[in-house]
Amino acid sequence: MKGFGTDEDAIIEILTKLNVSQRQQVLITYKSSIGRDLIDDLKSELSGNFERVIVGMMTPTTMYDVHELRRAMKGAGTDEGCLIEILASRTNEEIRRINENYKLQYGRTLEEDIVSDTSSMFRRVLVSLATGNRDEGTYVDDALAQQDAQCLYEAGEKKWGTDEVQFMAILCTRNRCHLLRVFDAYRGIANKDITDSIKSEMSGDLEDGLLAVVKCVRNKPAYFAERLYKSMKGLGTDDNTLIRVMVSRSEIDMLDIRREFLTMYGKSLYSFIKGDCSGDYRKVLLRLCGGED
Repeated sequence: MKGFGTDEDAIIEILTKLNVSQRQQVLITYKSSIGRDLIDDLKSELSGNFERVIVGMMTPTTMYDVHELRRAMKGAGTDEGCLIEILASRTNEEIRRINENYKLQYGRTLEEDIVSDTSSMFRRVLVSLATGNRDEGTYVDDALAQQDAQCLYEAGEKKWGTDEVQFMAILCTRNRCHLLRVFDAYRGIANKDITDSIKSEMSGDLEDGLLAVVKCVRNKPAYFAERLYKSMKGLGTDDNTLIRVMVSRSEIDMLDIRREFLTMYGKSLYSFIKGDCSGDYRKVLLRLCGGED
């Protein structure tokens, strides 16, 4: 970066070869040997989406989520998709760290911001997810699973109007193995998939939120594959989502996401990014993606 112009290829080359903790070490080494902040220097040299990817890669995992949640809520308008995606897909431990760092960074809690920025039942679902209190065990009580499925049926399909609280209570607190059993039992009772019931019984952000919860319980990489697909298909690109998923999942389940993407859409994630983005932005995303499937 010193002198005239910036060697973007070198930046991509170096940073994509390191993992997130090694990049944190680079920040420290840079500051101790040069006496300047690397992120500030990168921001002044780079621009646009490429800058956002690089800065995202240099940010510790939890802080990246914290910044994204804040971005989703500050200013006019709310990026509900971002709130749903992060809160529905992170583990209890990840949520706990997010809450801790959010408070340190902004001087108020994540929950306070959610409450002031969202409303009604959707707000309650987000607040519930933000407690990071889902049962993470593997125990399945068959009788309870059957009972939960019946409860969901009676709260939605069976009655006029929908008891959304029942959906939230079950979908946001039970463990994954238990919920998979509930979904099977539900299909038997209602003769349709739980996602179809959510779609017909609810709408808007609440529908999106609960669908995301169900999808993450069933198959998290497939959920992210769908997020990526929707961010690129059709006219225009939803860069916020594309960048966030590529940066935040690159060291967690990118290989699984690629596999699901190929299965679901018949084209590789690599080829999709290649066709949708350009320049250094495309180069760095392709490196995060890893390879052509």
